[in-house]
Amino acid sequence: GAVFREDMPAEGLPPERAAGDSAARFGSGMLPAEYRQIPGGGSPLAIYPYARAREAVLALARGGAPDPAHGHRLRYANPADGGHPFPTLGVELRHLPRGFRGRPYRSTLSMVFNVVEGSGRARFGEQVFSFGRQDILVAPPWTAFALEADEDCVLFGFSDRAAQEALGFFREETDPPGGAPRLPAA
Repeated sequence: GAVFREDMPAEGLPPERAAGDSAARFGSGMLPAEYRQIPGGGSPLAIYPYARAREAVLALARGGAPDPAHGHRLRYANPADGGHPFPTLGVELRHLPRGFRGRPYRSTLSMVFNVVEGSGRARFGEQVFSFGRQDILVAPPWTAFALEADEDCVLFGFSDRAAQEALGFFREETDPPGGAPRLPAA
């Protein structure tokens, strides 16, 4: 009984600000002088354009070797404080270069990956799944998984990382004992 909602009129509400206003105000590494962060309020940036995020993770990929378990990855950030953009969610974009064979990894997170580009395979525990563009992968908490890329892949991911970090629950392991072995070469 503590949850309620109010239906929106069919025509919706008119926008209060022009398109692009959020990015202009908060997306340049600067903040309006009068801006004050609301504790626990999340990011003032309403839109994180994919093209910009993709270019950032590909620039990271051009700059060095991938993490052995995760590939190249960047997390989305609240420009006001550098924290997570949402009070309870962590959001990331990762690039797996063609031929990437990730080391097994597990954490306390509930993770969801949307395959934006590319194809590959994932092992969750003892199950192997092929994935391709527009597929969704879910990694349950404390289940070892490993990712491999048949071609360059871009994965958009989100998890309950912000909440777990705030509560002090987050734990992770790379190459966990009895974890998902590396997949055989295709």
